[in-house]
Amino acid sequence: MTPSSRPCASRPLPAGQPLAVVQAHEGELPAGAAEAVAEARGRALVLGSGARDAAEALRGVAVRSWYAPTGGRAGPGAVLPGLVDALGEVPLVICPASPDGRDLAPRLAAACGRALLAGAIRVRLDDARGVVAAELERWEGRVIVDAEAPAPALATLLPGARTVAPAPGGVGAGEPVPVALPVAPAHDARSLGVAAARPEARELGEAARVVGGGAGLVPRGTADSHARRTFDLLARVAARLDASAGATRVATDAGWIDPDRQIGITGAMIGPELYIAFGISGASQHTGGLGSPRHIISVNTDPSCPMTRRADLGLVTDARALLEALDRRLAEEAHAP
Repeated sequence: MTPSSRPCASRPLPAGQPLAVVQAHEGELPAGAAEAVAEARGRALVLGSGARDAAEALRGVAVRSWYAPTGGRAGPGAVLPGLVDALGEVPLVICPASPDGRDLAPRLAAACGRALLAGAIRVRLDDARGVVAAELERWEGRVIVDAEAPAPALATLLPGARTVAPAPGGVGAGEPVPVALPVAPAHDARSLGVAAARPEARELGEAARVVGGGAGLVPRGTADSHARRTFDLLARVAARLDASAGATRVATDAGWIDPDRQIGITGAMIGPELYIAFGISGASQHTGGLGSPRHIISVNTDPSCPMTRRADLGLVTDARALLEALDRRLAEEAHAP
C-alpha cells in the first residue's frame, strides 16, 4: 500500500487537546522538540524518517504519542493535505521553532485558516475562553509581547524557552501509536544534504553544551584587539569541547564577540545540558536567558558571585588563565597519538 492510499490519520489524534507536531530526520529529533511536547501537555505527533525511533525518544516527556513514517523526502507541501485533515479537531498545534518547524507552521496555518503565534516562549490553550494565549519574543529577545488568538491556532516554540519535566510516572503512557498520513505530490524544496555547523557557531538555543565568557576574561585597561583574541580563544575551546560559544551583553556590546552570541534577556535563551561560565558574575540580565541547564560550571575569582552560587561546580580562580590552560591541554590531547 502506498503512503498516498492509506487512510487519513485524523481519528486517532486527540480532539480538544493541544498537540506538538515534530519532524524527525533519520530518527533524530530537532532542537526544542521535547519542550514543544511538554508545552502541548505531553502529546506529540512525529513525522518524517525514523519517526518511530524519534517518538520512542520522547517517551520520557510524552504522555501520548503518535508517529507517521512519511519518509525523508516528503517536505511540508507533501504532508500538508494530510495534516490539515488530521488536525481538524486539535485546538492548538505547537511546532518547535527549528528550521523545519518554522517552514511547516506558516504553511499549515494558512492551509487551515488559523492564526499563527510565531516565536513563542510560552503558549497555552485557555479552554474556558476558547483562546490561545502566548508570550512572543521579538527584537532578539529585547521585547516580549503578550498575544491571544481564537482557538484553533498554531504556535512555534523557541528552543530553550522552558524546562522539560518528565511525564507522570517517568514514562509515556504506552507505546507510540502508528498513524497513516497521506503523502501527496508537491513542489517542495529538495534537500541535497545537511552540512554540520561548526560547534562554536551553532545556534545557542539548540546547543547541548555552551561555553560562555564575560567581562571577567578581560582585565580593566585591556585593548579591544587583545580582548577579541581572548574571545577567539573562547570560541576555539568551545569547538574542542563540541560546544557553542556564548557571551554576556557586556562582551557583545564591547565588540569582543559577535552580537548573535549574546545570552540573556536581550539575547539568546538557552537550556543546555552543560553551561561553563568563564568570568561571568551572573547578573540578572544574563541569567534570565539561562533557563535551567542541567549542569553549570562557574570559573570566577569571586566565590560569592551569583553564578558561582548557582553552579554545580565553582572554580575560584582566574578565568582567563584557566581558559588558556584548558586550550593548551585540549590541543595536546588533539595531537596525542
